[in-house]
Parts: sequence; structure tokens; C-alpha cells
Amino acid sequence: MDSQPLIEHIPSLRRYARVLTGDAWAADDLVQDTLERACSKWRLWTVGSDLRAWLFTIMHNLFASQMRRTPPRATVSLEDVSNELRAVESGRDHGIDLQRCLHQLPEEQRAVLLLVTLEDLSYAEVAKVLGIPAGTVMSRLSRARARLHELMEGTSATPNRPGLRRLK
Repeated sequence: MDSQPLIEHIPSLRRYARVLTGDAWAADDLVQDTLERACSKWRLWTVGSDLRAWLFTIMHNLFASQMRRTPPRATVSLEDVSNELRAVESGRDHGIDLQRCLHQLPEEQRAVLLLVTLEDLSYAEVAKVLGIPAGTVMSRLSRARARLHELMEGTSATPNRPGLRRLK
């Protein structure tokens, strides 16, 4: 097995893992777990198929498994506090707001949004990575973009929009 193709994808895996987890240490652990799984299951990868999509599928499945096993914790890393203080002092906290808003999105919407926008995967590739229909990808992406816009603008969704009924 030649490790060079794997090495080429580490930066994008780290970027996606960092946004998924919101923590540098957890992201590095997720990337490590992904690479270990890829190396141990290398024979399952079909030569000529999209290695990048296969790696993202492994990462997504590992992350989903971790989220099911571990209840969500409300923790703040020292790095986040330090970054937030520096941003507030300098008067530029838009990046922190974006990160905070991204983590307020449901995991399934955040995953689609990040794979399409950050990793520049096509809808078909995202559908393959997440194991969902392409129509679901488009729907989740639309909802994620709308919700992210609402969060960034500080507005809330109006539940009584025309055509929508509020469920009780």
C-alpha cells in the first residue's frame, strides 16, 4: 500500500474534522482514527474510485458513531476562550460568530454544508459520503444556508410563515 495518496488528503480531512468537532484535539483524534481505519480496511477501497470520498465516508461514519456513544458535553477549550478574547479585543469577531453559528446547526445540516462549501464536493459525492439521496443533500443544504443566515444576522425563523403550519 502506497501511503502518498492518503497523505495528500490529510489537510482536507483535518479541516473537515476541525469544523465537525469544534476542537483541535478531537479533530486530530478523528483524523487519526480515520486514517487507521482506512489503512486497516485498505482492501475494501476500489482502485480507481474516489479515494477522497471514501475517506470522508469513513470519517463521517466514525464521527456519527462517536456522537451516538458519547452524550454531548458543554465544554469550552482554553484555545477557544483565548481566541475569543483576542477577537473581541481587536474588534473582529466574525470568524468566531461563524464558528459558533455553525455549531448551532444540526449535525446533518452542518455536515452537508461543510462538504459542499468547504470541501467543494458535488451533491452526488456528498450523497455518497453520507449515504443519503442527492435530493436530501439539496434540502439539507438549503435549510443549513437559511438557518446559518438567520443565526449570523441575529434573526429567528418565523414559524408562522405563509404556507407553513406550526405543529403542536
